[in-house]
Amino acid sequence: MTGFPTERENVRLRLAADARRLPDQPGVYLLKDGSDHILYIGKASSLRSRVSSYFTRSVDLGPKKQIMLSDIESIDVIECDGEWQALLVESRLIKDTRPRYNELMTDDKTYPYLVITTRESFPGVYITRTPGDERFRKGRVFGPFTSSGALRDALQLLQRVFRYRTCHLDIDPDDPRNERFRPCLLYAIQQCSGPCANKISQQAYRSDIDRFIRFLGSKRSAMIKELRTEMQEAAGERDYEQAAVLRDQLRAIEKLDEREKDRHTMAAWQPEVMAFTSDPSHGLRSLQRVLGLDAPIRWLEAIDIAHLQGDETVGSKVCFIDGRPFREQYRRFKVRTAQNDDYAAIAEVVSRCYRNARRGQELLPDVILIDGGRGQLSAAAAALGEVRPQALISLAKREELIHLEGVSEPYRLGRENVGLKLCQAIRDEAHRFAQHYHHLLRTKRVIDH
Repeated sequence: MTGFPTERENVRLRLAADARRLPDQPGVYLLKDGSDHILYIGKASSLRSRVSSYFTRSVDLGPKKQIMLSDIESIDVIECDGEWQALLVESRLIKDTRPRYNELMTDDKTYPYLVITTRESFPGVYITRTPGDERFRKGRVFGPFTSSGALRDALQLLQRVFRYRTCHLDIDPDDPRNERFRPCLLYAIQQCSGPCANKISQQAYRSDIDRFIRFLGSKRSAMIKELRTEMQEAAGERDYEQAAVLRDQLRAIEKLDEREKDRHTMAAWQPEVMAFTSDPSHGLRSLQRVLGLDAPIRWLEAIDIAHLQGDETVGSKVCFIDGRPFREQYRRFKVRTAQNDDYAAIAEVVSRCYRNARRGQELLPDVILIDGGRGQLSAAAAALGEVRPQALISLAKREELIHLEGVSEPYRLGRENVGLKLCQAIRDEAHRFAQHYHHLLRTKRVIDH
């Protein structure tokens, strides 16, 4: 033992020093060998932190990537405007250069793709691991992407700008029933332009999709320049409505970084549900995995019943979008047909909540959560008739078991499971809202007497 560092240790120290000088911002990093060939491409919310982690003495990258460390000789980075742009740049570079270690990582895994169904009257935007499916043929395909979670977050962020649809409705622009159809809550929160209900023309929707496709293939600065030019041309032709649309998209694109930072905070959570302290998107992904759902959960509603020995029975419905409360869609009900019968009360509230969905005039939430056990779940299922959300579940209070319609055995999740915690927080919010209405009615009755 000489006590002097080996040649490889000197390389590690040099690379670690280089990594510490990288910017603390989102971007894509390229790890290269001595011949300047790209070994691996990755994305990072902080280039400095992520790349530095490769060159700590205790790093363990797993069996497929660990051997790569002995081949790295240099680092290149591409700084990006945000994580959403890093995701797109990473995907394009991997597809173009096919680095050795990125290829190794795909050997036993199918990565997600982004597909835009451009042949439809109102193209949809979807994440899929099977882009060759019949519906997606002849659509625009982007990817593969290395992280389905990051892709989903980016699409939700960009949906605020371009307001594309992500539902699987077959929309006929000439169907007169569209006028009576109630668009889903993404329209209410301005993340969809509502083509299902004739809220936007086919031409205007197509223009938004075309701008979205151009955005995916260009830098943000280039897209901003394009939008400004189009906005000025529209204003010059006195097409003030189109100029206003372009102005709003321009402002939204300029605020993307700010929105991306906001997405990682808990600011949107309201005080009553702050018991759930994790990122709600993690809870939604966990619940999606537990329930075995193909599509992500974005719109979740919970229903609860409150009474005191059958007196002043009331029901509540609370609504959550992307794991956060959407109070405009909270509803409360004075139960008319049942008093001291939880099952009948659940059936009445569910029937009244989703009457229009049963008539084919609106969509159901992705997931409906019923406060209770197997009996309450069965009552809710019967009240829904033939229509169904992605998942109809119930959460029993004592043992905190999740019952899923069509599955005989309940799911028993660990106390720290973030999917269970999210369900508990939403269930408790529904219970709080129902109890509040129950107390109001009881107080009113006492005063009136």
